[in-house]
Amino acid sequence: MKRRDFIAAAAAASTAGLPGLAWAQDNYPGKPVRLIVPFPPGGPTDIMGRTAARAMGDKLGQQFVVENKAGAGGNIGTDAVAKAQPDGYTIGLAAISSLAISPHIYSKLPFNVEKDLAPISLVGTTPCALVINPAAPFSDLKGLIAYAKANPGKLSYATSGIGTSNHLAAEYLQSTAGIQLTHVPYKGSSQIMPDLLSGVVQMSMESSLVTTLQHVKSGKLKAVAVTSPQRSKALPEVPTIAESGYPGFAVETWFGLIAPAATPPAIIAKLHEAWAAGAKTAEAQTQFENISANLRVTSPQEFGQFIRAEDKRWGDLVRTLGIKAD
Repeated sequence: MKRRDFIAAAAAASTAGLPGLAWAQDNYPGKPVRLIVPFPPGGPTDIMGRTAARAMGDKLGQQFVVENKAGAGGNIGTDAVAKAQPDGYTIGLAAISSLAISPHIYSKLPFNVEKDLAPISLVGTTPCALVINPAAPFSDLKGLIAYAKANPGKLSYATSGIGTSNHLAAEYLQSTAGIQLTHVPYKGSSQIMPDLLSGVVQMSMESSLVTTLQHVKSGKLKAVAVTSPQRSKALPEVPTIAESGYPGFAVETWFGLIAPAATPPAIIAKLHEAWAAGAKTAEAQTQFENISANLRVTSPQEFGQFIRAEDKRWGDLVRTLGIKAD
């Protein structure tokens, strides 16, 4: 029996003889649920988290309260979920950074993804856009690469933290194109924009297309490429990195709901069903469209398999590039 299946079976068996606990699960949630978002307010992760909180709260008839715990590329908030009581009253919205990248770039993490966390559902995906300040001495990806090759380390780029998909996308591009850039990590996407607009940093790998779009349309910023396999619906005129001379290049940011590992399977099932139903609502779909995100729903088992596949993919890349955060 696989380890996770064994844990689920053991948890179910352990509650069979405890009528009080079984009753609590049947009547879950009996009080407000805390949903931890590991990035600052205002960014795409925060909007996804608040959308999921409203949708799940409406379906379960209970308030879901969003708490932002930003820092360390999402690891602080994810760790808070891992260490919470496994009673269903603390869950989180984690990202690719904490679940599939950080385990390979940090020598020590305060949580173990496989042992300490339980998957509930994938929630959404977003492409990253390579965005530049118009004052930069180039206007497209070809010009950016040429400038970077002629000026190693002179170009600085912003991301929402060390170990985020934005960071890895930029590292991947550097390796693929043979260039050297200077990384400037922030706590979240919402904090990058003022420095990008003012020219403190010349470029950014942006997953927060909702704020990026308005500045691109106004001419204050220029999008030169997107990292997804296909062009973004929000930026249809902007080419992918793959079609700009680097075939096979593909990076998307993804987000999903998680709970502490020992959370009873019955509660995990209720949370999954609430999101699956809430994701069908017009409000949820509109909120995701507004941030140019692709809304997703998977079973807990499918999300677990997805995390393991992504863990292998990014682990292989991190080892190949020799990336370390400490």
